[in-house]
Amino acid sequence: MKKLTANINEIAEKLNNADSAGDERNNYVGFDISVENAVWSLKAAMFPKFFGTERFGYDVGIKRQTELAKAYDEIQKCLRYVLDDEEEIKEKSACLINKLPDIMESVKTDITAAYEGDPAAKSKEEVILTYPAFDAITIYRIAHELYLLEVPVLPRKMTELAHQRTGIDIHPGATIGDYFFIDHGTGVVIGETTVIGERVKLYQHVTLGAKSFDVGEDGTETYISAITASSAVPYGSRTRCLKGRWWSPILPRRSTYTHMKYRISRVTYIHMWLLNNKGNINGF
Repeated sequence: MKKLTANINEIAEKLNNADSAGDERNNYVGFDISVENAVWSLKAAMFPKFFGTERFGYDVGIKRQTELAKAYDEIQKCLRYVLDDEEEIKEKSACLINKLPDIMESVKTDITAAYEGDPAAKSKEEVILTYPAFDAITIYRIAHELYLLEVPVLPRKMTELAHQRTGIDIHPGATIGDYFFIDHGTGVVIGETTVIGERVKLYQHVTLGAKSFDVGEDGTETYISAITASSAVPYGSRTRCLKGRWWSPILPRRSTYTHMKYRISRVTYIHMWLLNNKGNINGF
């Protein structure tokens, strides 16, 4: 058998020729680490008793100030990857830090929703330390503020970090009200145009995003996504979505949605039920 050798110089030249991003102005080496550090520091600034690099033996207020200063620095490092103007970087870093109290208030409602909405939750501390939804929603709420500030790339990178850690994919452009809870969460996708009201609970494998169709040669119409609900739909207060199919109207408050899919001839039919607060089932 002929011995294989690697021509490093030749392969490097070929990779350079194939590198479509070779002329981009930004060098993103280290971006992943900077984003992770920023997220970790922001969480530690909001919840210093739960996150940080080490346990502290001094006043929690001092610990919070330390973490907040660190978070401010880390955010600026991240923004330098995607923005050129130093004044803009400082301004948008300050805007995010100034919004942290509001973000924390929203996250506290999410913690309450998880604790009150899941009988398995023994304490709010357990929610903060062990629930993937806490990580995903907290990071989303941080990234959403950057999205509103029209920061490129970084908000998506933050929520993708949460996606990789938790299996919950929330676009930073989505609008989500307070007291939001995702039970379990694996496979949940929330798209950019989704609008969710307050006190909404989602279960695993629910997609709130655009529908897609695949029409076969025989004319059979099927859904690309196995479980899909409409984007740009304001989910009302106290709504639960178990496995919602594509649904265009506004979903009423205090509602529970599920679906059953069955196939007849060449068309896929979807039957949806609304389980109202009296426990009656109405067919659509």
